[in-house]
Amino acid sequence: MSDLSERPKPAALIASDRVEGTPVFRIGGKRIGTIKRLMLDKKRGTVAYAVMTFGGFLGIGDDYYPLPWAMLTYKEDLGGYQVDVTDEQLHGAPKFVRDNWDFGDRVREAELLVYYGYPPY
Repeated sequence: MSDLSERPKPAALIASDRVEGTPVFRIGGKRIGTIKRLMLDKKRGTVAYAVMTFGGFLGIGDDYYPLPWAMLTYKEDLGGYQVDVTDEQLHGAPKFVRDNWDFGDRVREAELLVYYGYPPY
């Protein structure tokens, strides 16, 4: 019998393609969406925000919402990310037109961070 302390620890790093498709849950465990894309800051080398699908049925009618990366917490027991956000916040939040993932400028990105109350990454 092996000691539990000898078990390999989960990796702290993950490839972006493994994050895409990961479920997103509310506090309490209700699934609310899926990570569609990660938007990376090429110059800073960090994740700026995640694009989450929300709403719709079987991928039809989904809305795409950017969430500050710092807002998401990975929870092993859920097998996904947890976020403290209400439907009301999402309905009033900035969102993307389908297939246009990039805000295109720092002003819109800053507005996203201000909306959710997060400092710049």
